[in-house]
Amino acid sequence: MRLRGLGVALVTPFNDQGAVDQSALEQLVDKLLVSGVNYLVVLGTTAETAVLTAKEKERIKSIVVSVNSRKVPLVLGLGSNDTRKLCKEIKKVNTNDFEAILSVTPYYNKPTQQGLYAHYKAVSDTTELPLILYNVPSRTGVNLELNTTLELASTSSNIIGIKEACGDLNQIDKLIANAPKDFEVVSGDDMTALESILRGASGVISVIGQALPEQTIAAVAAAMSRDEQQTKFHHELLLPLVKLLFEEGNPAGIKALLSLNSYTGIKVRLPLVEATPNIRQRIKEEMDILKALTV
Repeated sequence: MRLRGLGVALVTPFNDQGAVDQSALEQLVDKLLVSGVNYLVVLGTTAETAVLTAKEKERIKSIVVSVNSRKVPLVLGLGSNDTRKLCKEIKKVNTNDFEAILSVTPYYNKPTQQGLYAHYKAVSDTTELPLILYNVPSRTGVNLELNTTLELASTSSNIIGIKEACGDLNQIDKLIANAPKDFEVVSGDDMTALESILRGASGVISVIGQALPEQTIAAVAAAMSRDEQQTKFHHELLLPLVKLLFEEGNPAGIKALLSLNSYTGIKVRLPLVEATPNIRQRIKEEMDILKALTV
């Protein structure tokens, strides 16, 4: 699998009773396929995977696989701060319809770099599927440092790339410059995604991309073609909305935006709470401005 272009980290829509909304998820996936996204990430951070039951996860996988019908590659989120538990889960779970696994760094435990290396080596030894590292220090409390990533990339043949959401462009620059030729560096941060792609990242796993797929595809294409003027145009167009989406946390913001087009409701599960009326109004106003500018 090549992690090129726009990947989308899918939300999990919930209905008014708080259950998984199958119809909304089907509609969202179908919209993204028609729009031309390059791949979909199922059961990642944005999907609120931490608060889903095992039965709900299987149902979500089944829904996405059915609608996708092998049109685009699917990446499955599988991560834990318990390495043994994660390896057992990977052995047990059905991954036949997925091209790769996206696995977040262990959270809460705050392992050393040696611990992170050992964790990912254990995971990579457990599966033959391509494995994508996921570094998001703002959520996990630990940064997967440059040398650790490079060592994993050079010693594990099925570790094919990293979703890098550290927000540090200097670290990303060094990673791109020193990574093996076939190792993909993918932005995991909508805020810095276009700049990262201009610097050599192969694409982005995006949150906003599921609400604005056409605009995000155009933005990513401009950055990948190294058109700095067009990239700047798209960045300035999308940045105010991106900032609003994360002001009260993800996925509360993106669900508020998706609800404007009735793709999903605004419900999230505790300990997350719905976007406030204030942020929802500001998102609507910013969306109205964006529509006016792109007519």
